[in-house]
Amino acid sequence: MSDVKPEAPAAERAAVSYSYDGPSMAEAVAELTQKKAKFREMGGTERVQRQHDQNKLTVRERLDLLFDEGSFVEFGLLGHHQSQSPAMQGKFTPADGVVTGIGDIDGRKACVIAYDFTVMAGSMGMVTEIKATRMRELALRERIPIVWLVDSAGARIQEATGSMFARTGDLFREQVIMSGVVPQVAAMVGPGAAGTAYIPGLADFVPMVKGTSNMALAGPHLVKAAVGEDVTAEEMGGSRVHNKVSGVADLEVPDDSACIDAIRKYLSYFPSSNTGDLPVAETTDPIDRRAEELYDIVPANPRQAYDVHKVIAAITDDGDFFPMKPDFARNVVTGFARFGGRPAGIVANQPKFLGGALDVNSADKAARFVWLCDAFNIPLLFLMDCPGFLVGSAVEKQGIIRHGAKMLFAVAEATVPKVTIVLRKGYGAGYYVMNGRAYEPDYIAAWPTAEISVMGPEGAVNIIFRKQIEAMPEEERNEARNNMVAMIREQISPYVAAGWSFIDDLIDPADTREIVIRALEQSATKTVERPWRKHGVLPV
Repeated sequence: MSDVKPEAPAAERAAVSYSYDGPSMAEAVAELTQKKAKFREMGGTERVQRQHDQNKLTVRERLDLLFDEGSFVEFGLLGHHQSQSPAMQGKFTPADGVVTGIGDIDGRKACVIAYDFTVMAGSMGMVTEIKATRMRELALRERIPIVWLVDSAGARIQEATGSMFARTGDLFREQVIMSGVVPQVAAMVGPGAAGTAYIPGLADFVPMVKGTSNMALAGPHLVKAAVGEDVTAEEMGGSRVHNKVSGVADLEVPDDSACIDAIRKYLSYFPSSNTGDLPVAETTDPIDRRAEELYDIVPANPRQAYDVHKVIAAITDDGDFFPMKPDFARNVVTGFARFGGRPAGIVANQPKFLGGALDVNSADKAARFVWLCDAFNIPLLFLMDCPGFLVGSAVEKQGIIRHGAKMLFAVAEATVPKVTIVLRKGYGAGYYVMNGRAYEPDYIAAWPTAEISVMGPEGAVNIIFRKQIEAMPEEERNEARNNMVAMIREQISPYVAAGWSFIDDLIDPADTREIVIRALEQSATKTVERPWRKHGVLPV
């Protein structure tokens, strides 16, 4: 007979072998609550106060303003650095210096990557990038906008091993993949150096806070070491530089709160993705509201300047307009408005600057804006009063042909609904790039003050009749020139263009609003077939 005793029942074995001495569920939850509270304190009271002393909100205060109340769900709160680098030992990095998550903006979902300057200057560590990558993946997968709130010193040098450096490069590749698929906003609410400076370079909309934000590929200390230049962060890459000179930024705002308001308003014009529907807003502004103030705003004299912003205010819903790059290349105005509640992008010549003529920067500004609208199926309205492109050796050396071709390319390539109103001048290549008849406008009309020609009458007389005028006695030249200009002006009358059906109609300026709205409604079902191609070869 065997000496082996029968095995005890399984339940009895478990009770004997696996006793549990850990915390209860209530104790575990209490510990979790305590840890989360600690992580939400960011860099601590002293660093939070330092942030406030610099007229900056904390990262969590910014998110409270960005998202609808109670809608934000945070991802990766308990993340912190995992580096074995000696320089990182003993450092506590709550959320690893970046707050990520998803919330509602006016009832629509959006992802956020918000750098926390109170934690190691918002620098990008390995865990920081793991969290950020998660958001980029979700934004693309769920087809929702992504917002960066940049307040960061750039890559975390203390962790900058080879693998860390290689991993952060995914960020820029992924931004390129997302481009034109989901809206990308990079708000500069503090510094952005090196890696975090390329985020706005690849984003769609870049607002900057005056006095507290800056961006550059290298900070002042590195610049001093590399090229010997003594320069402050503000002088090198402050909001004035990038809004007025470089054109990298899109809007300068006075503080963090205004910056968040700008983000929310910008996104209100956009679908959640390139396959989504445009957000339509309710409006009490009548579609058939006449704008007789336009008679006085735009002088009939083609040589007299005016402010095209007043034209825009007269025809848009409630006079509202959201400008893009208003302080850069001011001879062209770009931005968003609504017509009958529907969003549209506006490209308008600005006679107050360079007479509305186009140069290198204005061509780039307009081209980028047209590409942005076309990518997200936002209709375009062109308000044309353009004497053409600037000429001369200076602009030729700047590559005016290449930059002008960029605008031509963008306007020709755009397949969204396009409406053109010729207010006054439509001369030469300026007529083309402002969506003239050959560039597939779904509706093109002109005011009775319009002049459509290869060039203005004065220029035409100087070329056509130069020898005749020079052969005249000097006392007869002025009168002869004026008569010739009047003759040419008759030949470029809008009635000539209307007679050839090169425009769809001549309209009363006061009816412009209703005509634009009807034209946008008519073209809402527009479908354009293009030959298959991988992509065009951009003249950049």
